[in-house]
Amino acid sequence: MRFMKLKNTMNMKKCSILLCFLLLSALAFGQKKAPDTVYIHQDISTHFISPEPIQYVDISTDDVAGDIPVANILRVKPKNGTPALGVVTIVGERFMVQYKLSYAQTAGGAQSEVRIDPTQVDDFINPAVAMSTEDMQRFALAAVQEKPKVTHVSNRKQKVEIRLNNIYSVGDYFFVDVSMKNSTNIPYDIDQIRFLIEDKKVVKATNFQQLEVEPVFTLYDSGNFKRKYRNVFVFRKFTFPDEKVFNMEVAEEQVSGRALSLKINYRDVLKADTL
Repeated sequence: MRFMKLKNTMNMKKCSILLCFLLLSALAFGQKKAPDTVYIHQDISTHFISPEPIQYVDISTDDVAGDIPVANILRVKPKNGTPALGVVTIVGERFMVQYKLSYAQTAGGAQSEVRIDPTQVDDFINPAVAMSTEDMQRFALAAVQEKPKVTHVSNRKQKVEIRLNNIYSVGDYFFVDVSMKNSTNIPYDIDQIRFLIEDKKVVKATNFQQLEVEPVFTLYDSGNFKRKYRNVFVFRKFTFPDEKVFNMEVAEEQVSGRALSLKINYRDVLKADTL
């Protein structure tokens, strides 16, 4: 009997500890941090600067106008002097954050810039983003550190050479590493770079087919170089038949007309390495 009484007492203690744990967990869940307050004014624009491209924005009131002038900046401005404005929700590639919008009494009391701290926001798994921009940059930087492995895909025109260094496959993406070399004393000013899947042979101009493919990420935005140029372009994985090629067209400013073309066969794409 004494043993049974002791056992029951121990079970009651375990139940009490479990109940306390559940109660503390519920309290912690219910005490989620309230959104930080951002003060805005109709005479000044407030810019939310994100560490990564903004995917989605929701402003809970019609009294505030907002737009995304560049990929990682949200610009908001109240339409009138409403004291309590609402909440703005910002979703990036891997985070979600909310801010309470409040009207400042003067323009000087408003915040013109709010930098989103990635360490202070909620993690968010975005099904539309297979790889974040930060990860693409990291892999692309790793790619340019590698020595060129492809030696047979190149083209030369007017003492300017374009060459394929490597192709890498990472997840659902291709990383295409390309370099250019200028053997003249005239700097090369890049006006346009296009990527096309097109027919290998042109039988009739009317039957010639082209499909333009846009890179989802480019490592460097440099538009000119004097001697050497190297860049990595990232594409979502694609396929094309053997009778077509993946063509990179680089054109200088119209007055110069130094244009180059780099044709990549599908068999070279199939040999893509891994990073």
